[in-house]
Amino acid sequence: MEPSTISDLFDIEAKGDAPVFGYDLDTHDLKDHIPEIDPNYVFDPEVTVALLAGFEHNRRVMVHGPHGTGKSTHVEQVAARLGWPLVRINLDGHLTRSDLVGRDAIVIRNQMQITEFVEGMLPWSIQRPVGLLFDEFDAGRPDVMFVIQRLLERDGRFTLLDQNRVITPHRGFRLFATTNTVGLGDLTGMYQGTNVLNQAQMDRWDIVTHLNYLDPADEVRMVLGHIDAMRTGNGPQTVASMVAVANMTRTGYQAGDISTLMSPRTTLSWADNTILFGDVHTGFRLSFLNKCDEAEKPVITEYYQRAFGDST
Repeated sequence: MEPSTISDLFDIEAKGDAPVFGYDLDTHDLKDHIPEIDPNYVFDPEVTVALLAGFEHNRRVMVHGPHGTGKSTHVEQVAARLGWPLVRINLDGHLTRSDLVGRDAIVIRNQMQITEFVEGMLPWSIQRPVGLLFDEFDAGRPDVMFVIQRLLERDGRFTLLDQNRVITPHRGFRLFATTNTVGLGDLTGMYQGTNVLNQAQMDRWDIVTHLNYLDPADEVRMVLGHIDAMRTGNGPQTVASMVAVANMTRTGYQAGDISTLMSPRTTLSWADNTILFGDVHTGFRLSFLNKCDEAEKPVITEYYQRAFGDST
């Protein structure tokens, strides 16, 4: 693989603009697992450099931050530009230990039914040159978390107790996680279902980085990059006003004035719905306002009026 610079691949500036390189891995059979490149994705420099360290130097990287900031997508887009296969596993409350490790199952061999052990996603991933991304890491069940903890050691060897076998990770295996909290539980009431993470496990993450909302100019660029119809006429100014409303909701949320905020994902939905329904007011109501508490709608309507100069 020919070396490329960080600025070439990610359109960001990094200290020294060091070359980016990937292992010469045989990923032909895994090409369907390589994420597609989103040419309009806006990278955060610090998070990008942290993820590159994970890919290039085999470090365990956790990305935490508010919802809708694109944490999982950030990992995917770094993997996409490196050509690295990636597997996402969502740690919802229904994912069990056997889902990860594997279980005995009835299979057909030589036209006969037999019972054999079928590997779960962990053994499958460990033995291949893939990045394994645990989404919503702070929502995982305790029994699942202790299974994952075995992988967080530096050598990452995994004992498959069901088969009395120890798996040594492939040299191209990498481990990542995204969380809304930083392992201390939800102190805001915004992320119900998240758990306090075992601090012995948190210690095993080599790099913990924070992804916040985009700068307004970058958020405008992101929306315009995805919604072609907004690039002409008054579209850019309309999107700038949308982003202004979004940032006012985030400030209001931090101040305790409202209990719902607009993520970049919602801003994108608002722009999309504006085109779909032909009206920015309708797009606003259907994308965000109807999700809000009735008592808080006057405050949010005021944000809209301040940005657009009229009423909803």
